Amino acid sequence: MNKFSGSGVNFTNLQIMNIHAVLWMIGAIISFTSMAIAGRAVSGPLDTFEIMLYRSIIGFLIVVTAAWIFGTYREIDLKYLHLNILRNIFHFIGQNLWFFALPLIPLTQLFALEFTAPIWVILLAALFLGEQLTRIKILIAGLGFLGVLIVARPEFIALNLGVLAGALSAIGFAGAAILTRKLTIKNSLTKILFYLTGLQIIFGFICAGYDFSINIPSTETFPWLVLIGIAGLTAHFCLTKSLTLAPVSIVMPIDFVRLPLIAIIGMLFYGEFVDIYVFLGAALILIANYLNVKPGIK
Repeated sequence: MNKFSGSGVNFTNLQIMNIHAVLWMIGAIISFTSMAIAGRAVSGPLDTFEIMLYRSIIGFLIVVTAAWIFGTYREIDLKYLHLNILRNIFHFIGQNLWFFALPLIPLTQLFALEFTAPIWVILLAALFLGEQLTRIKILIAGLGFLGVLIVARPEFIALNLGVLAGALSAIGFAGAAILTRKLTIKNSLTKILFYLTGLQIIFGFICAGYDFSINIPSTETFPWLVLIGIAGLTAHFCLTKSLTLAPVSIVMPIDFVRLPLIAIIGMLFYGEFVDIYVFLGAALILIANYLNVKPGIK
């Protein structure tokens, strides 16, 4: 196997790809966090279906424009359309539940519930992608999940709609991640993002317009919707790019880094209480992340 040597450290091609995958996931983390902040700002004037509709329209315009400029529109065809539809059904359900829970529960709790998605991914990847589920991966998944439980411990006692929606959204995200991995094998990024935004417009329009009433964004909410649209698109671009470089069982647990980041944001900007359990749980999650990407760990 080829090796790259720099600063006295030798890296195999596989390790370099894993490092690049981690860097792309950092971009996804920044984008997802930005989307949460913007989502909080528009959750009152608009319902979740309307947020998804406008977010997808903005994203679709960006994808189509970029595809035309770079000539990648030729990559868009109807092959694997059924997988794209199924992937986006999972994502649409998960994302709507996430937006629904966003104003109801603290950001740290919502992200903690969302972070059960990588646990589902690690387990489901063995079933649907044929990735090997070793004892160490089970241990790493369990360690990360324990950290999530510690973070959300005070609120798990009193179950409410926000908690339930946040927990169920994780299953939708896990299903979408599994199908994204399958799609990246034979589909380009342009094609995946085209169907991501295009199908979400259709789903959003049907669900938002079922009562024949769709709210028009105001001058106050429109900039936030633009941020949601851009952040949502870049998040999925970074996530998809990362999944082309490394298995989902390595890529997805990196997203746990969002937890301490959103805890600080919630404390500074929304006055949300952060106790010792948040930092203890975050420490376990970071340890699980380290073990998952550490060379030699299988």
